[in-house]
Amino acid sequence: MSTSRRTFLKASAMAVVGTALLPKSVFAAGINKGMIGLQLYSVRTDMLRDPLASLTQLSKIGYIHLEHANYINRKFYGYSALEFKKVLDGLGLKMPSGHTVMAKQHWDDEKKDFSDSWKYTIEDAATLEQKYVISPSMDSSMYKTYDDMKRYMDIFNKCGELCKKSGMKFGYHNHDFEFRQKLNDELLFDIIMKSIDPSLVALQLDIGNMYNAGAIAMDIVNKYPGRFEIIHVKDEIQATGGNDKFESCILGEGVIRTKDVVDLAQKLGGTTCFIIEQESYQGKTPMDCVKEDLEIMKKWGY
Repeated sequence: MSTSRRTFLKASAMAVVGTALLPKSVFAAGINKGMIGLQLYSVRTDMLRDPLASLTQLSKIGYIHLEHANYINRKFYGYSALEFKKVLDGLGLKMPSGHTVMAKQHWDDEKKDFSDSWKYTIEDAATLEQKYVISPSMDSSMYKTYDDMKRYMDIFNKCGELCKKSGMKFGYHNHDFEFRQKLNDELLFDIIMKSIDPSLVALQLDIGNMYNAGAIAMDIVNKYPGRFEIIHVKDEIQATGGNDKFESCILGEGVIRTKDVVDLAQKLGGTTCFIIEQESYQGKTPMDCVKEDLEIMKKWGY
């Protein structure tokens, strides 16, 4: 994940201050292999410039399921939850998941309760009929010590309980630092996996982000079978700039062995929701890239 994305997520956070549960329509053209969606950060410039035109184009490309990455002041890309739901419905689109950072200010230690702003986040996600409310970031202050980390994992589970009341699950989406940093000689990722209640909190495995820390998605799926009901589908190549060694690319053109990973995730990881994300484009337009990515997933039988 690029520095610009981290900045984007931080700004969004501050501004906010089971297959059995899904209808048959959520399944893509593959033979019951799961739901294919797109993380809208992949076309972030288009979405910020003209969200309606961008969503219309994605619908024409063949996407049905989308994951948002812009929720600010109770608005999705400038629309209220009800307005955005009408836009999606009008285009035949669904929003099963969304990214909104749950930050420290969203939990009140004195009241032992979530802030009103975070409760509104859950409420608005339910209006969109999301199944997952996913925090795509964790501030470093939340894992300064092992006790800090465990405390926030307890809050993750509490958020799962809050989401469950609206028929949803809370989720966390990894970067690379979870596979670099240790507390009490234990990787942050392993602390997360042993601390979250899988019945309440889903770990959305980003199979590309981890590569910059040297972690291999196949190994992680094998280590935690059945724990990844939703993943980010990516591929990675050597980066041409920025702070990361690798950047995302068209599926199948990089070093991830993406098809093998998604096949394993579907068979062993319990994955039913596959969210395509591409953040770098190697000279192509974002829309052309996500169109090609979807075509590749379909060729792979999804």
